[in-house]
Amino acid sequence: MSTIHLTLPRLGFALLLVLSLISAQAADKKPNVIFLFADDMRADSIGALGNPTVKTPNLDMLVKRGFTLNNAYCLGGNRGAVCLPSRNMLLSGNTYFRWQDLQATGAGQKGNFAPATADTFPAVMNAAGYTTYHQGKKGNSATLIQAQFEINKYVTNDLTDRTNGEAGQQIVDEAIEFITAQKSEKPFFMYLGFSNPHDPRVAAEKYLKLYEREKIPLPKNYLPVHPFNNGEMIVRDETLSPWPRTEDEIRKTLHEYYAVISGMDYHIGRLLKKLEELKLTENTIVIFSADQGISVGSHGLLGKQNLYDHGMKVPLFVAGPGVKKGKSDAMVYLLDIFPSVCELAGVKVPAGLDGKSFAPVIQGKADKSRETLFLAYRDVQRAIRDERWKLIRYPQVDVTQLFDLKNDPDELKNLAGEAAQKERVRNMLAQMADWQKKLNDAAPLTVDNPASPKWAPPSAEEFKANETKKKKNKQ
Repeated sequence: MSTIHLTLPRLGFALLLVLSLISAQAADKKPNVIFLFADDMRADSIGALGNPTVKTPNLDMLVKRGFTLNNAYCLGGNRGAVCLPSRNMLLSGNTYFRWQDLQATGAGQKGNFAPATADTFPAVMNAAGYTTYHQGKKGNSATLIQAQFEINKYVTNDLTDRTNGEAGQQIVDEAIEFITAQKSEKPFFMYLGFSNPHDPRVAAEKYLKLYEREKIPLPKNYLPVHPFNNGEMIVRDETLSPWPRTEDEIRKTLHEYYAVISGMDYHIGRLLKKLEELKLTENTIVIFSADQGISVGSHGLLGKQNLYDHGMKVPLFVAGPGVKKGKSDAMVYLLDIFPSVCELAGVKVPAGLDGKSFAPVIQGKADKSRETLFLAYRDVQRAIRDERWKLIRYPQVDVTQLFDLKNDPDELKNLAGEAAQKERVRNMLAQMADWQKKLNDAAPLTVDNPASPKWAPPSAEEFKANETKKKKNKQ
């Protein structure tokens, strides 16, 4: 039998080789990713982001150990259920203008769904060696792309999930089961699409008791009625409360809204605690955002069918490896999350996306991501904003709004008619038209015979007649 003798120099070399291999393997180990995505949640609905009323201790904890993007927006929507195009834009990394004229085979109405290509969020993460997992609501979602997740699940029933009093419980229960059962060395990418705090908003009594309804402050831009016809005044969301919106009614709405958010926060806290118990926190990127905002009384509106900040602006914060603590006013879209996660996780970003990575911003390598943002809702509203100014155009009624977001963040004072702002309005309209060309948006910014912007809430009889007409048109 022969004996192998290692001299000290050779032993040292072998040890260095083993250590270098271990180091290389550690460097190649990609982080886990958990993306928490709420439904109908405006940017100012989290305690740590400046809301002194709402109780969100677990989300607050994420904010404090992570990085917040203060100016994150949904680009908009081509239908009243904005969450449908929003979720499809998120998972495809492209604007809805790219597929709205395509027939999505076997997927319902024309143009509802982004196609399931090899360049979608789950497909790219699959190819990068991740175990991909989706769980969430099924209605108004990106079902074609969600089918590409290795594990693709839906809540038992969207309505039940919203009315059982425990917002997000089923989603978190099953997510905890998944991460607890993980035996593989493969990293996981988990996308949890919550049904809340979308209406109907039902919270358990323990969450309702966190608030004194009569002490809940109204939004600073609360109005009983929107001052003009924005082109979508009696869509479903706007009929959930009578006109005019009374202070008591809006406080009731906010009470239910905040209580549901607190319930969802509690269950998210359970998931975060499980990550700690399993010692996964240090190697898991956690992202929180929402598909779009919600008005809940701002500007006399209730829904998300508008381009005010309360309609399109969302919370967005990231915590985990490679993410410094802090915040930024850099302007980003939800559809930028896909390429940003890829960059943070060391995954190649597909070419040709409308989404743009904001990873350099949260890594402290850049202070901005985009120069302007373009927003759109059906063919009735278009908007553009830069670092300070925001212009909204309503072509069907020939109304233009200009807001100085630095001095008027609640969008209360329209400056579009002031002589001093004439050139600014013209320049921003030109920028808006340039965005439209870039995205193949054919909606006109002016029409030949605009309707009157005057609007009054419909009577009960008028509302009933309008609902009957809509039903007949669908048949």
